This record gives sequence, C-alpha cells and structure tokens, in this order.
Amino acid sequence: MNQSIADTDEGSSIKAGLGRFDAWLMKPRMGGHGLHRAVMEFLFFGLKEMRACLFAGLFFLAVFAMPRDGILGVPRYDALLLFALLVQGWMLWAKLETFDEFKAICLFHVVGFAMEVFKTSADVHAWSYPGPGYTKLLGVPLFSGFMYAAVGSYIIQAWRLFDLRIRHHPPYWMAVLVAIAIYANFFTHHWIADLRWYLATLALGLYARTTVIFRPLDRDRRMPLLLAFVLIGFFLWLAENIATFYGIWRYPNQMGAWAQVHWGKWSSWSLLVIMTFTIVAGLKHVKETIHVPEAA
Repeated sequence: MNQSIADTDEGSSIKAGLGRFDAWLMKPRMGGHGLHRAVMEFLFFGLKEMRACLFAGLFFLAVFAMPRDGILGVPRYDALLLFALLVQGWMLWAKLETFDEFKAICLFHVVGFAMEVFKTSADVHAWSYPGPGYTKLLGVPLFSGFMYAAVGSYIIQAWRLFDLRIRHHPPYWMAVLVAIAIYANFFTHHWIADLRWYLATLALGLYARTTVIFRPLDRDRRMPLLLAFVLIGFFLWLAENIATFYGIWRYPNQMGAWAQVHWGKWSSWSLLVIMTFTIVAGLKHVKETIHVPEAA
C-alpha cells in the first residue's frame, strides 16, 4: 500500500512539474535587446518545440531504441504499441491533452492505419513490416497509426504553446475538400494517376496569403503557413529515413540493403501535414484563433 501511495505521489509530482514548466514557458517576459533578445528567442523557441514534441519525441525515441527482437519476450511491434498507449493515457491523465484533442488524435490514428493497410496490401506493396507481432491486423502492426497521431499531437501542442493564430485562412469548405483530395490521392494514384503535384499547386494557391503568427518569447513572429508545412514534412522525412534504417518498416528497394528514402516522400509528408492541419483546425477552440476572410 505504501508503495502504491509512493507511485501515486511520484506520478502527481511529474504532472505538476509539467504544468509548472508549461506555465513558465508561456509566462509573459521581456526579451531584452540585440543579441540577448536573439539568444532568448532562439532558446525559448527550441524549448517550446521540444515540449510540443513530447508525445512524438517519446514515441519515436522508443521506435529507434527498441531492440529488433523486442523486450522481455514481447515482440518489438507489440512493445511499441503498449508504450504508445501508456504515453497517450498518461498525457490524458496529466491533462496535457483535452478529451477533444484526444478524439482528434484518435481520428489521425484511424486515418493513418487505414492508409497503412492499403499501402502494405499484396496488390500495392508500397512498403512492409517484416517483423513478427501479435498485434498485427491485416499485416500492419497497430502501433503504426500512432506515427500519424504523433504528427497531430505535435500540431495541437505547438498551437497552444506558441499561441498560434492564423491569418487569411482559406474558406473551410475549400480546405476540407483539398484535405480529402490529398488523402484520396494516396490511394487512387496506384491505379488512376499521381495528382500529387497538381494538389500541391492547388494548395499553393489556396494558402498563398495564409500566415501563421506565433510567439516564441514576448513578440509575435510571422511566417507563411506553406513554409511551416514544408519544414514539418522535411523533419518527418528525416524520421522516416531513421526508422527504415532500423528496419521498423522497409520499402521494396531497401530489402537487400538500406537506401535513402526517395526525396519525393518529402512532398508526400508535406501534403499529409496539410491534411493533419485541417483536422486540427476543426477543433472549436482552435477555430477561434483562425481568421477566415468573409466573402465579398
């Protein structure tokens, strides 16, 4: 019983510590001038980015660190699923995510897993999961959906920590249609045509005026939203290279020996980020920070 109380106290202290850390990160403060300001903004930008990557960072750290043969007799894919569930449950308990945000992340999981099942099917075989696992469904380990959920978790956390506001967002119905078209193209391009670059051009026109306003320290900074999509896509492409190097999944050209993931996957990840962003933007508390110009 004493051990149980001690474990509860330890969990509560971690929860309180993260709450205090978040409050400290978002506390209004003066940034100074010149070089001091630049260093402070860079420091707090990095700290907020790391904090926003909490779930994604822990998950991908486990992906890269997990032995190929698993741990304690549990296959690698099953151990990763258990770890992801524990981290997700802890974030809910610690109120690092709201229940509405959790529902959005569950949607990312479902959407991502459905695409994984299709891409790894015998007819497509875009990539495969060669390792054993008890929690494989239709040849795909259930943990794989959390890779997509991790992207959604990062965007949700960054929105809060950086006090993100979006200016000149396109009409929602247009954004939703583009997001649906992007997702559909991941399936249809195997039989019809790869419309990736047409969709990228469409997104370029749709979000050309859209600006994201964020606050690393005490002043608002701006950047084109399209640039944010491309940068996040690039880091996801890097993570994919590391994951395939460790054999978590493999493309057909990596079965004999590892090779760099094709540069074209960067564009695929960037488009996927646009789709994920559209889902996050659908949250009620997020919509309040988005400016959608009224039709003339």
